[in-house]
Amino acid sequence: MNYGTKKIAEAAIKMALTESREEETRLKNKYADLGIRTAAVDVGGEYITSIKRIIERAIVAAKRENVIKENHFDEGSIAGATKEALAQVMPKALGLNVGGKIGIARQNDHIIVAVFLGVGLLHLDEVAIGLSHRASPFVE
Repeated sequence: MNYGTKKIAEAAIKMALTESREEETRLKNKYADLGIRTAAVDVGGEYITSIKRIIERAIVAAKRENVIKENHFDEGSIAGATKEALAQVMPKALGLNVGGKIGIARQNDHIIVAVFLGVGLLHLDEVAIGLSHRASPFVE
């Protein structure tokens, strides 16, 4: 069954909100049964200096979980969507430490990346979420 971007976005967000590897695996299997490929990866560090590493981790996780193939279309889609999602949380995160998770979901040519971050300054914590969509040719 083909789903629209709303269902795929839901999968990416839920993957980003998982609190354990067991929960990740359970959700990954659930979405696989629906024909949606998913991945998640923990991220963190000082926001500005971590952007490059966060994008790289998203690409590696997507390849490791077979969400994308190793080609410039797919890798570029993940990199662009991750960068856009990170840009959405930048107003809250700029100059601060962040920690959280990236959730990635794909069905056919739709790829969605969700970034869920806790933003910290002393004991004053904030949360932020960014979401971005890209289209990339789907090759089985």
